Parts: sequence; C-alpha cells; structure tokens
Amino acid sequence: MNLISQLLNRPALPAPTRKRRGIQIKTEAEIETMRQAAKIVATVLKEISERVKPGMTTADLDAYAEKRIREMGATPSFKGYHGFPGSICASVNNEVVHGIPNRRKVIRAGDVLKVDTGAFFDGFHGDSCITLAIGAVTPEAAHLIKVAEGALYAGINQVRAGAYLLDIAGAIEDYVKANDLTVVEDFTGHGVGRNLHEEPQVFNFRTNELPNVKLKAGMTLAIEPIVNAGSKFTRTLSDRWTAVTVDNALSAQFEHTVLVTETGYEILTDRTKV
Repeated sequence: MNLISQLLNRPALPAPTRKRRGIQIKTEAEIETMRQAAKIVATVLKEISERVKPGMTTADLDAYAEKRIREMGATPSFKGYHGFPGSICASVNNEVVHGIPNRRKVIRAGDVLKVDTGAFFDGFHGDSCITLAIGAVTPEAAHLIKVAEGALYAGINQVRAGAYLLDIAGAIEDYVKANDLTVVEDFTGHGVGRNLHEEPQVFNFRTNELPNVKLKAGMTLAIEPIVNAGSKFTRTLSDRWTAVTVDNALSAQFEHTVLVTETGYEILTDRTKV
C-alpha cells in the first residue's frame, strides 16, 4: 500500500526514507509468521471479492475487513498508520490509491474498485491489493483491470535470487506499454516484514534513482503496479490521502507480498490457496 509523501516514487502507504536502513533477510521462522499474516490478508480480500455488491459503501467493506482481521488474531496494518483512519484503502474509478472508507461513498454497478489491506500478526505484516469490476463494466475498464493484474505477474515472474529489482520494473513497464496503458510513477512497491514499509523500494518502471539491488533468498517484497487508462500523473485531494488521476481516467492496482527464493518466488498473499 502507498500513502502520503509529497515526494515522487513513494510506496503505496508512507514510503521508507531515502536513508538506507538495510534490506532485511527473513529467517525460516520469520517467513512462517509472514505466511500467517499474508494468509489473513488473502482471506479478507477473497471474502470481500465474493461479498461486495452495488449499494454497499466503502465503509461497509472497511468494517468487514477490520472485523475479520481481528477475528483471525491480527490487527489492521493500515489503521492509524501515519493517521490513516481505515483498515482498508478503498479507491474507486479515477481514485488511484489511499481512498478513505466513507459511509457516503456508495459502490455502484460499473465501478472499478481497488481494495488494499494489510494485517499485522505476531510482529510481521502482510500486504495486498485487488481491483474488482463491480457488475458489468465497460470494455475499457475490463481491459485496464486485466492489464494491471497481468503486469503484477509479469513482475513477479522475474523474481528469484540473483535477479535484480529493475528486472521486475522493466517487465512491468514493458507489459503495460505493450497494452497501450500507462504506469503510475508517483508510487512504488516496497519491502515488507516487521515494518509495513521497508527497504528496498520496488519500482514499476526503469529508473536510475536508486541502486539496482540484487535479490537474495529471504527477501520479502510488496510488488504493486498501478496502471492508468490515461495520463500517468496523479494529484492528491484535500483530504491529504486520496490520490486521483489528473485527467479523471480510470486506474487499477494489484499487489502481492512475495518471498524471494533460491529458484524463484512464493506468493504469500495468494488468494487461490485460502
């Protein structure tokens, strides 16, 4: 998840600082705990995807997510994080990230809904985001959602010990551009573990801004491309959280918490396994 930071290239919720704190390699015991945290996140998102319908509000989804996270023995990672008031980010249509759950925000047929959430379990976080088509959506919206999800897996497929961060970034960027859409550059993925946001930043486009880190087994990354139907540029609303597209075009996002292994990767927030 990506939050407030007025700098470009910030992760989805507040970004780590530019001062390098070191990339954390998780032990087997820590990885097992992260599996549990991630499973809670995956379960909540799967349940929301099965229950959401027109007429519900984003506050309804937030209340459900918080209830389920706590029932499974965890706490919501987002609630209170840098002052964020919700357990989920619920961003609709042209809202890119960090939409605040609201009783007045009614979900309607044809909407493109992003739901991003995290769970803190026994000292570790899991983090994931899905984009949902609410009922029948336009062909443009369906294409956007399909490409955003495809971009996530294009990036994940580059993950293995010995690969580099920009292998992930380049695969995402190339996939999105090949489908005539744009990659949002104002927000990035990030490391995740004891902290919701850790080193390294995980870009979704090629850049020389930070070192091109070599991946090592035991790293845990939140990979999260955000794809727009129009301009790649965003602006933040007066609530100081919700980012929207500058041209009001639709936006879609997918995210998984991913473990780097010697031979590839493990998707810790895999919703097909809950």
